[in-house]
Amino acid sequence: MRHGGRILADQLRIQGIERVFSVPGESFLALLDGLHDAGIPNTVCRHEGGAAMMAEAWGKLTRRPAVVAVTRGPGATNASAGLHVAMQDSTPLIALVGQIARGHRDREAFQEVDYRAMFGPLVKWVAEVDDTARLPEYLARAVSLSMSGRPGPVVLALPEDMLSAEADVRDRPEVEVPAAAVPELDEVIGRLAAAARPLVVLGGPRWAQGRADLFREWAERHGLPVAVSFRRQDRFDNRSPSYVGDLNVGPNPALMARLRDADLILALGTRLGDISTGGYAALDPVRDAPHLIHVHPDPDELNRVWTAADPIVARAEDVGTALALRDDALPGWHASTAEARAAYEAWRVPRATPGAVRMEDVVLHLDAVLPDDAILTNGAGNYAAFLHRYYRWRREGTQLAPTSGSMGYGFPAAIAASLRHPDRPVVCLAGDGCLQMTLNEMSTAVQHGAKPIVIACDNGRYGTIRMHQEKHYPGRVSGTDLANPDFAALARSYGGAGWTVEDQSAFAPALDAALGCGRLALIHLKLDARMLSTGADLA
Repeated sequence: MRHGGRILADQLRIQGIERVFSVPGESFLALLDGLHDAGIPNTVCRHEGGAAMMAEAWGKLTRRPAVVAVTRGPGATNASAGLHVAMQDSTPLIALVGQIARGHRDREAFQEVDYRAMFGPLVKWVAEVDDTARLPEYLARAVSLSMSGRPGPVVLALPEDMLSAEADVRDRPEVEVPAAAVPELDEVIGRLAAAARPLVVLGGPRWAQGRADLFREWAERHGLPVAVSFRRQDRFDNRSPSYVGDLNVGPNPALMARLRDADLILALGTRLGDISTGGYAALDPVRDAPHLIHVHPDPDELNRVWTAADPIVARAEDVGTALALRDDALPGWHASTAEARAAYEAWRVPRATPGAVRMEDVVLHLDAVLPDDAILTNGAGNYAAFLHRYYRWRREGTQLAPTSGSMGYGFPAAIAASLRHPDRPVVCLAGDGCLQMTLNEMSTAVQHGAKPIVIACDNGRYGTIRMHQEKHYPGRVSGTDLANPDFAALARSYGGAGWTVEDQSAFAPALDAALGCGRLALIHLKLDARMLSTGADLA
């Protein structure tokens, strides 16, 4: 006989769950007790939103679900931001949520929430476990669903009395997640051979590095231009002659024109959504009918927005590998791709921004000195546009950024990355507004030995909103200015290291010191208040 918390903890171990991120609550004390003996590290966080974002980043890095455990009511609602990131980013994640006792339902008991109603539109699946003996069944299904088809988050609500009750039940074995077989690709090759202006767009969940290398070599051999979708820049080596840029917020106009004019689009893994199509302006689902080969693991995604000439239900990495292993004679598009590559290189030539510390120079220095396996993270804000535009990703699994545009994500993600890869540099770029949403997780980083480097980009405002404010309501500033702390001193108060940079010449020495300090480090960039984005400043 075991209580439900121990049954659940044992099942987590059997299903290969390597780490739990949590904020403790009395509603799941039995699970905390079970974890005590299960040998699964429990990273105790300071806010459920930060915990969920750490778990999401862990899922991105491992391609297996991490677990976030939170208490009922406010704990669950706080965690919802991280679950939204996981859904939009197609990341496997399991949220274990405490729940009121079964006999108290429908009385608006303390912190009572109907989680099926709350999380139903937000995640892949929500269930509430009423029978202690069924915990292995529910968890096995949750793990399988989180990784099958289009990966994503699932939620299991755990009534307190169910979790503390005992049952005699055998464990479920580790689940094997099925993947769709790759079909014959002769038709795909035929359509490529007939195309004059093809464009490959990569996106979706990450690939294994070896497969990414095979696909890159295949694209280079045939001179195929390869773009990546929003915040998927590590899917393809940005130094490759076939790499032509990212379909991002504020993208290269030349790349958007190439997308619009392509006579064949090979979309691998990406949903080809609004960000990647310039708000559906470069490709309009109502008016445009691109010749599309669409590869996606979820059959319900295919033909949902775009009608594909070849809809292929499969994982992008499987189809990419199968293409790379073929020896077909294709006409080659080297000259056209060289033009697209030149346009990308021209886009990387920075426009000078005002002030003694310049974001473009900060990012170009990171690009020059960080090793290929360094992991870079960010949340949302105009500061991130400098990273996307000027940094070149070289390897898979080195970019952690939310396609949902969630502020506060970069720092928790960096903590998770540092715990997963303690031997690799992890650098988080965070705006002054973005960082202050989750900076209390500095305590989590120090407690658990994470040592990310945070570059706090301080221009004293919510820069993205101020930029739009100036465009639509010029000179009428409302709700976008910030009063900021001394971020470097704050990092030191938590037990980390901190530097303040007020001149560009001080950044490189500060980065060197941060890389060598062996603990949480923060570099506070004092930016000019006029700086708004890579292409706009305040007069």
